Amino acid sequence: MARARVYVTLKEGILDPQGKTVLRALKSLGYEEVEDLRIGKYMELALDGGDEEKLEARLLEMCEKLLANPIIENYRVEVEA
Repeated sequence: MARARVYVTLKEGILDPQGKTVLRALKSLGYEEVEDLRIGKYMELALDGGDEEKLEARLLEMCEKLLANPIIENYRVEVEA
């Protein structure tokens, strides 16, 4: 069984209202050193079957079809056999 991680973030230039809200909240709590903040998604998957290259290819396919919106989001994957 392999473990996989998927990290999804908004592309540069895409507005992140949730990130701005959290940034304002941090500043209101006194964390003035935080200059910028963007919210993303993190997913862990347990995968079965195939070698690491095949699983990574399938995972990238999952990202393109469902886990990420490639128009406005970037993603990266990590697979551990």
